[in-house]
Amino acid sequence: MPASAPPRPSPAAAAAAKPKSAPQKAMEKLGLLRDIDLALHLPLRYEDETQITPIGRTREGDTVQCEGEVIECRIETRGRRVLLVRLEDETGDLLLRFIHFYPSHQKSMAVGQRIRVRGELRHGFFGREMVHPTFKAVQPDTPLAEALTPVYPASAGLPQTYLRRAIASGLQRADLRELLPQGTVPSSLPPLRDALNFLHHPPPQARLGTLEDHSHPAWQRLKFEELLAQQISQMQAQRERALLKAPALRAKPGGLVERLLAVLPFGLTGAQQRVSEEIAQDLALGQPMHRLLQGDVGSGKTVVAALAAAVAIDAGWQCALMAPTEILAEQHFKKLIDWLEPLGLQVAWLTGSVKGKARQKMLDAAASGAAQLVIGTHAVIEDKVTFARLGLAIIDEQHRFGVAQRLALRRKLASMDLEPHMLMMSATPIPRTLAMTYFADLAVSTIDELPPGRTPIVTKVFADGKRQDVIEKIAQEVAGGAQVYWVCPLIEESEALDLNNATETHVELVDALPGFEVGLLHGRMPPAEKAAVMARFSSGEMSVLVATTVIEVGVDVPNASLMVIEHAERFGLSQLHQLRGRVGRGAVASVCVLLYTGPLSDTGKSRLRAMAETNDGFEIARRDLDIRGPGEFMGARQSGAELLRFADLQEDSLLLQAARRLAPQLLDKYPEAAQRQVARWLGSKAEFLKA
Repeated sequence: MPASAPPRPSPAAAAAAKPKSAPQKAMEKLGLLRDIDLALHLPLRYEDETQITPIGRTREGDTVQCEGEVIECRIETRGRRVLLVRLEDETGDLLLRFIHFYPSHQKSMAVGQRIRVRGELRHGFFGREMVHPTFKAVQPDTPLAEALTPVYPASAGLPQTYLRRAIASGLQRADLRELLPQGTVPSSLPPLRDALNFLHHPPPQARLGTLEDHSHPAWQRLKFEELLAQQISQMQAQRERALLKAPALRAKPGGLVERLLAVLPFGLTGAQQRVSEEIAQDLALGQPMHRLLQGDVGSGKTVVAALAAAVAIDAGWQCALMAPTEILAEQHFKKLIDWLEPLGLQVAWLTGSVKGKARQKMLDAAASGAAQLVIGTHAVIEDKVTFARLGLAIIDEQHRFGVAQRLALRRKLASMDLEPHMLMMSATPIPRTLAMTYFADLAVSTIDELPPGRTPIVTKVFADGKRQDVIEKIAQEVAGGAQVYWVCPLIEESEALDLNNATETHVELVDALPGFEVGLLHGRMPPAEKAAVMARFSSGEMSVLVATTVIEVGVDVPNASLMVIEHAERFGLSQLHQLRGRVGRGAVASVCVLLYTGPLSDTGKSRLRAMAETNDGFEIARRDLDIRGPGEFMGARQSGAELLRFADLQEDSLLLQAARRLAPQLLDKYPEAAQRQVARWLGSKAEFLKA
């Protein structure tokens, strides 16, 4: 019996099996997968190819389009090979200079060929010239473009011509029907399809200024749509969360909370008492708490977290505390063990460096419920880590975690059809506009009072030329018994950044400070070695600690009164503020020295100026938002999802307010339209907004 022929693949399967071209792969990398993705991939800028400027009327510095006949085409080989093409029209001639070229260039621009070129005009030794202009062969009757030519964000392997064709095609196919009921869109804004067609292909008379600063009504429509989808998603998350169940956690009279307060070696500030009560009220409810505890560096968030944990444990449930680095997790571990173990509680320690039998012991303690508190790093959310009764999850420095990681921690109680309460902590205060937008369903508690005894920190900014003066100052300080941090941004040589690394600085300071111990701490050291170095510095045996940003958060050495941050221009503003907060923890007046290497960018100048002008974490956060946008506050960067592409929180506050008013109306009266709006604009990113 003859073998039957194999079934022929379907056209779709055949297309899927076909290897992808470089441009297709580049488009996938940019997230250009759906027609709507292509329609929403908007130009960075525009080129005007709608008119020809006679060569004789061009002016130096102008970017113009000219057309003429090639009268000379030759390769010059003095020094490096250069293709020189002379173009002529009835008003004058123009030299085109190509340093990088192919044989096809010579064919396209052979003598006698008519070509159209576009580039920046300059005056060279041989008169008017353009270097590497765009060009194409034309006929005398070849029509001009009817709209401005878009220039899109692209990447290597993705030519503009390919991208323009793909976007024009996607724009035609995309479903751009109006989803919003009539009368709900501000009357000053155009229909969505009109807005997108205009932005992709603006007419020659369009005012480029309003396109480039995104103030044109077409841009405003896109921003409104995006903000509306985001607000709907947030309000939806808030409503869904209100339907979820969580364990009701109430402290017992005379129980663990009161016993903890009795053993603390200090009294609570008024702000700490207030936020502790806010958290306790949330925990007592049968729905999941979703609260952000924010307070400036050194305001005492750890003790508030300990009191929240005590409430959960007193009610018979477990608590997990997750920190972004092992050093910070260990700092919490030491404090909480000191406070809680004398009260008879078992605290488990879980990080990537805990291995073998020790790790299994911790896992068993969490799974059985023997460990009432589990402290660690990302290891806490691994699938193998199970809890008997996880009632409260505390995440420190929440902006350092991806929202996907926060979602994973929330799922630890899914088997009981419950959610743990969630307390997120941050020493990077959230500006009000950001809280309104990204944290619409988040309750915020603020510790706005520093514990007594904290001294203000004086910040000084010096160019790197003053380095030796700074080292001499350090020698005086350590001779008087002070301790010093010196922070470096790199730990090994980099060809891209000409910076002194931590190792070199360590050697330099060892030589400059004979008789004093100078330690080195960086991220690649084994955990045990890091712990040993930190212990010597904390105990006062070590005078100077040269470190990378592993000491950014949580490290508490009251005797350290001088902080030097080398190449301060390389750090973000909130990171500089966090680092500065490592000093000023004792009664001694403290100084933070910012050493920079010029020339400074405008952003670098803004950061250093802000640091010198204020110690207020809220003001620092506001300026930081102005400088770098909202991504990192959310932890959005780690999720891979840029949550706002078009709108700007500061500039578009009126649109945001309009979206906030409309979102609940749509959810109540037009739920299907609301769902379609979220799907179109956010897709899978909506899940991240619920974290």
